Amino acid sequence: MLGWALTFLIIALIAGVLGFGVVAGTAATIAKVLFVVFLVLFVVGLLMGRRGPVA
Repeated sequence: MLGWALTFLIIALIAGVLGFGVVAGTAATIAKVLFVVFLVLFVVGLLMGRRGPVA
């Protein structure tokens, strides 16, 4: 998930430098959404991993 977010961030940066504003904005938005999803899943994974053994 983090890899995809970084990929879209790089696409947004390249598109912004080349002047493709719409593509850059869309890629940046996708990168932000994927990064937030990654953070949420990461935190949930940390919390679920700290559970004790089920009896």
